[in-house]
Amino acid sequence: MPELPEVETVVRTLRPHVVGLTISSARFGSKFVTPGDRELLAARLVGRRIEGVERRGKFIWVRLDSGSLAIHLGMTGRLLFGGVEGPHTHGVFSFDDAVLVYDDIRQFGRIECSEEGVPARIAALGPDALGIGVEEFVSRLRARSTRVKPLLLNQSFLAGLGNIYVDEALFRAGVHPLARASGISKARAAGLHSVMGSILRTAIEHGGSSISDYVDADGASGEFQKLHRVYGREGLACVVCGALVKRIVVAGRGTHYCGTCQRR
Repeated sequence: MPELPEVETVVRTLRPHVVGLTISSARFGSKFVTPGDRELLAARLVGRRIEGVERRGKFIWVRLDSGSLAIHLGMTGRLLFGGVEGPHTHGVFSFDDAVLVYDDIRQFGRIECSEEGVPARIAALGPDALGIGVEEFVSRLRARSTRVKPLLLNQSFLAGLGNIYVDEALFRAGVHPLARASGISKARAAGLHSVMGSILRTAIEHGGSSISDYVDADGASGEFQKLHRVYGREGLACVVCGALVKRIVVAGRGTHYCGTCQRR
């Protein structure tokens, strides 16, 4: 699933293409990606001008001159400017001389329109993982007694993180994914905040992680997967201590960690 760095990369590559353009027509073809009346949604978008494209957590927020769109890429969603329609195209935004295509093989993504203000799903998000200050992060983390990995995946607690970057941040901070959040010392929590920000910024610089379907709005793949230290490295030697990287399931998610470097 595209996470904060991937979505931020899509936003940065999409923004210069579409801001200022007016939607001349739109089509949607999936009851899963665009639940409800798809023809009505398409009609509402005609004539609306794109005023801005921003990221909120894992959401792409397209601000229009009237209303806005909330786009979540799900597991396999892709927004391609100048893209060619194919068998997995479930959304097409046409402009006078350009097109924006939404492809989604598994159809877990969502495109939703809000007529006023910030879309409800975006408003419900917690603080952004790249914007939260260290004091707020430490305080919020240590106030919860749940396991740290499921907590960091909870978008109402902290927006933007997913499986890849939680595993990478916990490893670099030396925190076991099953550690109780409330039991993490202030110093270790502050260290987790520091490496989290560093990893996310570096991943953005490398265009995100391309593991399966992810590409940016220009169709380019990311490179950060080459720098992963634990994610996807089950059975390989830890880059720090040489012990084998382990994989367990936490809250239904495959979780990679080093049992030597990461402690509870």
